Amino acid sequence: MAAASALLLGASASAGEAPAPSAPAISASIDLAITGLRSDKGNVLVCLSANPKFFPDCSKDKQARKLKISAVKAGTVQIADVKPGTYAVALVHDENANGKMDLRLFLPREGFGFSRNPKIGMGPPKFKSAQFTIGSDDAHYAVRMKYIL
Repeated sequence: MAAASALLLGASASAGEAPAPSAPAISASIDLAITGLRSDKGNVLVCLSANPKFFPDCSKDKQARKLKISAVKAGTVQIADVKPGTYAVALVHDENANGKMDLRLFLPREGFGFSRNPKIGMGPPKFKSAQFTIGSDDAHYAVRMKYIL
């Protein structure tokens, strides 16, 4: 039966008819409203990851979406063309623009934030506390930056 279908499809295409168009790829956009930046210095580093193993430091996650936005323009950040799935977002206010989170005595010297604004205890939150699910509809999340030092 499959061979007959393939023959019919081939016959239609060769007779000058175009094959049926394929369905468009499903994706959505994530809009992040970022509040609580203590200054407009440096950049905001944004990481969208689907892999709990690489959260919140996604520097080794080859599949993660990473953005660098000037802190001056970081009030709203859009991550476009996100495929359906479960994700978490981590942000760093890289005030000195050196491309990383600076620490002092193992504590962050720069601001940070996470999707769903989980409570921060000893160490960063787990993926599960920051995760959200994306389907075909655009999503909007507010992220409040936090500073320890």
